[in-house]
Amino acid sequence: MINKSGSHKEELPYKGIRVIEFTHMVMGPTCGMILADMGAEVIKVEPLGGDKTRGLMGSGAGFFPMFNRNKKSIGLDLKSPEGMEIALKLISSADVVSENFKSGAMKALGLDYENLSKLNPRLIYVSHKGFLPGPYDHRTALDEVVQMMGGLAYMTGPLGRPLRAGTSVNDIMGGIFGAMGAMAALRQLDATGEGQKVQTSLFENNVFLMGQHMMQYAVTGNPAKPMPERISAWGIYDIFHAKEDAQIFLAVVTDTQWKIFCEKFKFNDLKNSKELSTNNARVSNRATLIPELRKRLLEFSVQEITKIFEDNALPFAPITKPEELFNDPHLLATNGLSTIELTDGINVGKTTKVPLLPIAMDSKRLPIRMNPPQIGEHTVELLRSLGYGDQYISDMQKRHIVETSPPKS
Repeated sequence: MINKSGSHKEELPYKGIRVIEFTHMVMGPTCGMILADMGAEVIKVEPLGGDKTRGLMGSGAGFFPMFNRNKKSIGLDLKSPEGMEIALKLISSADVVSENFKSGAMKALGLDYENLSKLNPRLIYVSHKGFLPGPYDHRTALDEVVQMMGGLAYMTGPLGRPLRAGTSVNDIMGGIFGAMGAMAALRQLDATGEGQKVQTSLFENNVFLMGQHMMQYAVTGNPAKPMPERISAWGIYDIFHAKEDAQIFLAVVTDTQWKIFCEKFKFNDLKNSKELSTNNARVSNRATLIPELRKRLLEFSVQEITKIFEDNALPFAPITKPEELFNDPHLLATNGLSTIELTDGINVGKTTKVPLLPIAMDSKRLPIRMNPPQIGEHTVELLRSLGYGDQYISDMQKRHIVETSPPKS
């Protein structure tokens, strides 16, 4: 796995690793995307007509282009003997298989770990599910389902109004843990020569996220309150309105920061108040302090507040919408966004920026090498690499066993 020639930094860490993925939606594709971004050859096996995720609308419209870059696509009819033969040949050449279909789906196809490990004993098989094996594993899970049953929705919304988080947090993190599991299993493979099954799940991922609140109860005996209802540990830790009804998040979390805050905004009366001299005192007096600060800060623009906070190393944040991140000066300056070409939907062929993995290796971000693939874009290439001739490939196309994309002009 590691190039010891002395120039290994010039190559991505998982170059030479082949991953075959049977995935859709977010969780499984995230795992493959991470391994692909790190250099693995990730081959997405799609049904004829393509991964249904490609055609999602609304909040799902960004799933495919976000989580399927740097991958190859082959379109196969896995219900045909010929399609299954091709899939098994690919798997026999693979280091990792990744899947996130409902429980029993892969076993029904004969593509479960027990069968595939006989074909390839060194195989690492990553299975992404709603639940790890146990009393719940027969249930159908979604990110929102496990947020509701795993405490996250309760902690996110106001009391009595459970609210899902604003992104597919468990799906994405579940895929991240799947990739971590694959990496750990590859390390063990180097030592033992044996493959293994890696399992990750939405529910257990969500419970891990809730661990800090569970431990808060264990330590204090007091149940954690939802975030909108919580008693803040700091006197100032809120969203405030500025001029023209603009919003900004401000935090003043130490007594030194409090003195700086008051001096720079010329709130000398607040600075000299004994009732506000310590953080705990400010927490105790939040009921009167926060309304007073809200009134005073309305006299300032967001730009004025931002400059004071930034110049004095005080914590602050603009209230940003996702679409505004395309023009974020930090992301643009640090190459945190890279360009892809869209391959599905109404904007086929359009180029757009997309976030990279939040990792720098040797001060470099992991690059995008390939756009999200068209359906079957690499079918012919992969079949030829497996030893199939062009006549056979043409026959498979005519019989609708494989699907290919027309060559790009």
